[in-house]
Amino acid sequence: MRRALIALVALAATTVAAPAFSDMVMDRVDGGDPIRLGFANEVPWAYPGESNEPLGFANAFTLGVLKQMGYDRDDIEPVVTEWGGLIPGLQANRFDVITGGMYILNSRCENVAFSDPMGTFGDAFIVASGNPKGIQNYEDLKAAGATLVTGAGYNIVEVAKNAGIPESNIMTVPGPTEILAAVKAGRADAGGVTYFTAQNLAKESGGAVDVTDPSKMPKDTLNWVGIGFRKSDSEFLEKFNQAMAEYLGSDAMMADVGEYGYTKSNLPGDDVTTEWVCNNR
Repeated sequence: MRRALIALVALAATTVAAPAFSDMVMDRVDGGDPIRLGFANEVPWAYPGESNEPLGFANAFTLGVLKQMGYDRDDIEPVVTEWGGLIPGLQANRFDVITGGMYILNSRCENVAFSDPMGTFGDAFIVASGNPKGIQNYEDLKAAGATLVTGAGYNIVEVAKNAGIPESNIMTVPGPTEILAAVKAGRADAGGVTYFTAQNLAKESGGAVDVTDPSKMPKDTLNWVGIGFRKSDSEFLEKFNQAMAEYLGSDAMMADVGEYGYTKSNLPGDDVTTEWVCNNR
């Protein structure tokens, strides 16, 4: 019956505007199914613990908002995938929410309905210890003819191309582990990640890599993170934003996210809206 209805709506769209699709998250919740959180292995943003336990501050934040909405841990199901599979997985209904710490970008806003911003963050590079090529930003990369490695689906690919880095000098890999391996092996001169991720990779490297100064990066690379939903899930997103307004910046939230390095300096600011970020990033 559901497939027949969808086919009928698609046919009607050729002559009249089709009605909105139903809110899948609300349908699942009302039917007693869990809310599925989709995330990759991105320490300290969102990553799996034992039995895929959703760890990291983006997951902790999302769980805190959902708790504010009346959902507990038993109502949640984690789904771990590669970063590049997050938006396709959401669209394919493999999970209901993207909690991976995803920047709100104009190109993503076409396919994802983001919550209100939950934080503001900058990027950085990891480079070989001592930073032998003196790389601090994209201009340095371009001048040195250096090779940049970053993750498939990362915003840094688009930023690097816009900065004039030749596509032949941009290497993409599945995620942070492979980025670190490429820089350590000398296959890339710099690894482009978020500053939080860079700090974690430097810690993992045992002194093999350094983290560049994020203040040396262009100001327009400062980004805001949101929690991602399907565009059709507007009812659930509205309720999520209402609960988030009470939770954001609260003592409870800071206690939930503090262990992962999120501080009050990362709060998004009262005057920044998702609409503005979508139009300006």
